[in-house]
Amino acid sequence: MKFGGHVMASILAAACGRSVLAFVPSSSRLVANQLNSATSKGVSGARFQSLAAFSNASTRLFSAVVEKDFTAAEEEQEDLPTNESDIDLLKLRHTSAHVMAMAVQQTFPEAQVTIGPWIDNGFYYDFYFPETTDEETGEVVPSRKLTDADLTLVKKAMDKIISKDYPIIREEVSREEARKRIEAIGEPFKLEILDSIKTEPITIYSIGEEWWDLCAGPHVESTGQLPKKAIALQSVAGAYWRGDEKREMLQRIYATAWKDPQQLKTYKKRMEEAKKRDHRLLGKKLDLFSIQEDAGGGLVFWHPKGSTVRRKIEDFWKAEHIAKGYDIVYTPHIANLDLWKTSGHFDFYREGMFDQMDVENEVYQIKPMNCPFHCLMYKDSIRSYRDLPFRWGELGTVYRYERSGTLHGLMRVRGFTQDDAHIFCLPEQLQSEIVDVLKLTEAILTRFGFNKYELMVSTRPDKSVGSDQIWEDATAALVGALDELGWKYGTDEGGGAFYGPKIDLKIKDAIGRTWQCSTVQCDFNLPERFDLEYASAEGTKERPIMVHRAIFGSLERFFGILIENCAGELPFWLTPTQMRLLPVTDSVKDYCNEVAAKANKMGLRVEVDRGNERLAKQIRNAEQGRIPVMAVVGVKEMEEGTLAVRSRKAGDLGSFSVDDLLSELKRCDDAAEEMTKMGNVLEKEAEE
Repeated sequence: MKFGGHVMASILAAACGRSVLAFVPSSSRLVANQLNSATSKGVSGARFQSLAAFSNASTRLFSAVVEKDFTAAEEEQEDLPTNESDIDLLKLRHTSAHVMAMAVQQTFPEAQVTIGPWIDNGFYYDFYFPETTDEETGEVVPSRKLTDADLTLVKKAMDKIISKDYPIIREEVSREEARKRIEAIGEPFKLEILDSIKTEPITIYSIGEEWWDLCAGPHVESTGQLPKKAIALQSVAGAYWRGDEKREMLQRIYATAWKDPQQLKTYKKRMEEAKKRDHRLLGKKLDLFSIQEDAGGGLVFWHPKGSTVRRKIEDFWKAEHIAKGYDIVYTPHIANLDLWKTSGHFDFYREGMFDQMDVENEVYQIKPMNCPFHCLMYKDSIRSYRDLPFRWGELGTVYRYERSGTLHGLMRVRGFTQDDAHIFCLPEQLQSEIVDVLKLTEAILTRFGFNKYELMVSTRPDKSVGSDQIWEDATAALVGALDELGWKYGTDEGGGAFYGPKIDLKIKDAIGRTWQCSTVQCDFNLPERFDLEYASAEGTKERPIMVHRAIFGSLERFFGILIENCAGELPFWLTPTQMRLLPVTDSVKDYCNEVAAKANKMGLRVEVDRGNERLAKQIRNAEQGRIPVMAVVGVKEMEEGTLAVRSRKAGDLGSFSVDDLLSELKRCDDAAEEMTKMGNVLEKEAEE
């Protein structure tokens, strides 16, 4: 099918599964806008059909292809509560952890308990199983290794505890009394926990008169308030006590808990989908990156395809920052240890830093953070109030010592690139700078399809540096910026860093999970430690306000989140190969190479299949490689100067001239117009 050299607008919409209004002639854009307006209202359960027609003025086929709405399951996922938004859920999970620990010790009396916190989707508890001695034979019995069958027994014991509706009792005792009780039941790990508690009195929570633990709370009033059918034990993993591989190996039981069975069902569906989206599997399948154990754990190797995506991300990040008044800087990967002593990192974060190295009788440290380098750059010249603000951005690679048991794909690594930026400003400039940071954060995250956020303002902790007035002013600036933008947020009282208050932003992905990425932090500590100054209008020396901020957090982790969010279906502007030409015969390969060269010169990423396999296999390979657009090329196409276009999602779309097709692909690549949403499956219908 050929349309007089004009490109059908549905090509990219079909390929990427997105709305494409740029293809609609201006005379008909109103209809398309009305259709998109209806979609943006999010009518529950509705499915909007695509619109297609000819423009009489241009004789050009156009269409506004609109994504289908969320499925019922996706709507359910959107409604799952969180610990931050629902204190009752948090209490439920905390009490469930205690009930599980009691059930484990009832089922396996030799088990010793350690810690059992709530986590994002449930809770876990760590247990130590010592070797035991068989009373009859006297033989040493190896420590128990929990199995799935053991978890079934534990869950049955939990259900019995819940059914008995034991009251949850809070008690305050002295440190001496707590120690006596712990020694009486022979729980050595609890003694270590007690020694780590610096406040008094010591609080204990009991399940009736049957079981107790050191705990600060909160909890539900009785075990009968726990919904049995909304609690599920998930898995067992190993964990070292205190994260120290020199200490005892514990067994950690992970579990999930919700307020009702329907929420649990929705969560399980989400987890099933998450397994399909695992960035480690997709990264290998799509040849994007690898972790080479021969080189060491937690070190990322970016393969050519993954590097292409990373380069696009970096180029976009830099362009957006330069447009907003940032200067891009570069700093070394190592520095004299004295720098890290001055910054305080060596004192406060030594366990997260790699060992030092000797360089000509001086001690150097590979950098765990970028901020001290920016402080040195600020101090390199005399600064005036007229110079401020400075906005310095850096894609700086840092290295942190992570224990092998904590490493996880791209999400937890030892070497990663932070999208770091630091702002040095006057106190009166702080709120407007924060507003601009938040706007930039929204613009960048939206480009990648993330437009649902959770925000939290964290205020002054008990231990902090800086005056009361500067904390009050900085916190007011953060809150004022959010209020100015009309953004909703929660407050984490006392959750700020010791050096200043902060805003943390979590993004929500296509299956409802939240990810901590962006942060904006005020810092009163480093300007003091590095003696940073500026000359005020009155001629006095004053300290600038320093703002730390990151949008992605790290490129590695954000890339992993992005892959899972779109299930490997990267948006058209990011995908490593945007179109693959599929030659039917060797005689058209030169033509294919000419088209690819022309496309690549335009900045598109187009490649030619080797053509040594049958067409059906070429198509299948391209589809498995998540290539959005394919063009079948035979002798006819070569003679006519056209391409027979095929979408990975919608199949054959027709034949188009090379120039028109490449022009449309280029425009879509530049504008990323399909990036209004991600993760939805295209529903395409077109009329001629």
